[in-house]
Amino acid sequence: MKKILALLLITIILSSCEKDDICADESTPRLILEFYDVSNPSTLKSVLNLKVKGDGAPDFIVFNAALPATDPNRYLFNGNKLALPLKIDGTTTKYSLVLNSTNVTASNEDFLQFNYTSQNVFVSRACGYKTIFQLDSPVAIIVTDEETPESFWIQNDNINVQNYSIITENEAHVKILF
Repeated sequence: MKKILALLLITIILSSCEKDDICADESTPRLILEFYDVSNPSTLKSVLNLKVKGDGAPDFIVFNAALPATDPNRYLFNGNKLALPLKIDGTTTKYSLVLNSTNVTASNEDFLQFNYTSQNVFVSRACGYKTIFQLDSPVAIIVTDEETPESFWIQNDNINVQNYSIITENEAHVKILF
């Protein structure tokens, strides 16, 4: 009888143990933009010398593989896909996107404003909470050209929201044709 009670006690103790508290890939997702060729909408298109700045951020981030590796402004992305963080404490996030930023005469700046609601979701003890987003429908994205109006390189008609729910970074949320 003592052996059965000891075995039962050991089983209860071992079953109450938890797995290690390690958080893997459960963070607040970023908005994924993919760029496509307007003349062939099924073909991905690279964005040349893209410069991005969040509203209120002090500096632009330059996406240019030609910059030296030691340049603090050198950030790489795969050329046709961009991951942008959204503000977790607001309902809008605005970005300036400059096409051909290294060419003074050919650069073109457009502003994208993303409208959304956010929700904090408990992931686990190790990860804590993450924020997920739901883009507003039908006005999820507003394109403007405030500073120096020139032709838009991002057209309202050429923005397709692929997924209004931003829960993971596994798929593109917005498809932009230019």
